[in-house]
Amino acid sequence: MSTELTRYTISIYSENNVGLLNRISAIFLKRHINIESLTTSLSEIPDVFRFVIVVIVTEPQVQKLVQQIEKQVDVIKAFYHTDEETIFLETALYKVKTNFLFEERQIQNYIKESHASIVTVAPEYFVIEKTGFRHETDKLREQLAPFGLLQFVRSGRISVSKAPMGISEILNSFKENLT
Repeated sequence: MSTELTRYTISIYSENNVGLLNRISAIFLKRHINIESLTTSLSEIPDVFRFVIVVIVTEPQVQKLVQQIEKQVDVIKAFYHTDEETIFLETALYKVKTNFLFEERQIQNYIKESHASIVTVAPEYFVIEKTGFRHETDKLREQLAPFGLLQFVRSGRISVSKAPMGISEILNSFKENLT
């Protein structure tokens, strides 16, 4: 078991009940563990939600975190994976003054080279969308910074595991035990 710091993606399948996020974040707070990224959405299973939380901790720490998270009443199951065990991306939006789009040819080159796209153009501003790894969205932000970024926002990590997690089977057996 490794005691070196590693980036882990924790996936939590749960019911969508008020207060669960607060209880989960309290688990990290008690252990003084910073959450690098947090995303929540519907999962592949009807009426089941998924939290994706990224932390940098040791393996024993992530194991304890997952155990504590699974003790929460609304949590169905929690998993953890390393970066090598997942496929993950983030999305970023960049808002820039419209005049730069036409006056600074370099901006168009940055957009093209980074495989980003312009999602809207208004008289005062335009918005670029970039999906990729954190270092890719950071690079584009750094390239656009000299042109006066009006706004920048990045999503939390979204990920799927390479190996099956078996959450559907877990839920089916849970439902069978209730009947």
